[in-house]
Amino acid sequence: MRLFAAVLPPEGAVAELRGAVAALPPNERLRWTQEPGWHFTLAFMGEVEDGLLPELYERLGRAAARTPPFPLRLHGSGHFGNRALWTGAAGGLDGLRMLAERADAAARRAGVPMEQHRRYTPHLTVARSAHRDADLHPQLSALAPFEGTPWQVSELHLVRSNLPTSGIPGEQPRYEVVRSWPLTG
Repeated sequence: MRLFAAVLPPEGAVAELRGAVAALPPNERLRWTQEPGWHFTLAFMGEVEDGLLPELYERLGRAAARTPPFPLRLHGSGHFGNRALWTGAAGGLDGLRMLAERADAAARRAGVPMEQHRRYTPHLTVARSAHRDADLHPQLSALAPFEGTPWQVSELHLVRSNLPTSGIPGEQPRYEVVRSWPLTG
């Protein structure tokens, strides 16, 4: 299974972001992500062997049990080169980063071969581009003042990513929550 650990925004936060994204200037070079794919990835694991799942579940459960709930809100805009447009997070960023570190460590200790560790950048991707010359500045400027309503992050989710298989241009991955653990630290 292709898996990642994530924080999922509640429907109210999704609705606010939906409104902000709908008001962005059009850009034919961008492929807009779908709302079911809006999440904060904490640790991307890639393909995980079935035999590692029991240990992974146990360790992610421990990571959630050591982490207290924390406030978060969608905030502003950012980008990764001309490849991705995203909104960030504000509020309990220390809690979010700690949960990301714990999810990464849980996967490693469960035997999941993780990519080289990088500093965590909290982001929720709203659009992608395969064009090197895509100009994201109008969208970045329009999304920059966005401030969502705070909510309490109270769960860690393990999400399965089902990659497109139809070959239809623009088809996006489908996401399904495999397991969730309450934050109780």
